Amino acid sequence: MVLIELYSKDDCHLCDEAKEVLLKVQHEVPFELKEVKIHDDENLVREYGTKIPVVFINGRMAFKYHVYELELRDKLRREGSLVP
Repeated sequence: MVLIELYSKDDCHLCDEAKEVLLKVQHEVPFELKEVKIHDDENLVREYGTKIPVVFINGRMAFKYHVYELELRDKLRREGSLVP
């Protein structure tokens, strides 16, 4: 199963929007979603700071700041999660 990691923080409207798109697509396409709050790790705060949300698909950066539904579906298709 495809693993999507959302690096985010509390009180971040872009993070909320990204999560909303991910959850919408997840209802139709199965994938594991792991949300990582960067404020829980000083290294992540240093690395990403205000450059969030960041989304990784199977360990590869896929989105930064915005998650676009059609592009997400395309990336999942390439990962083998969607039937063409």
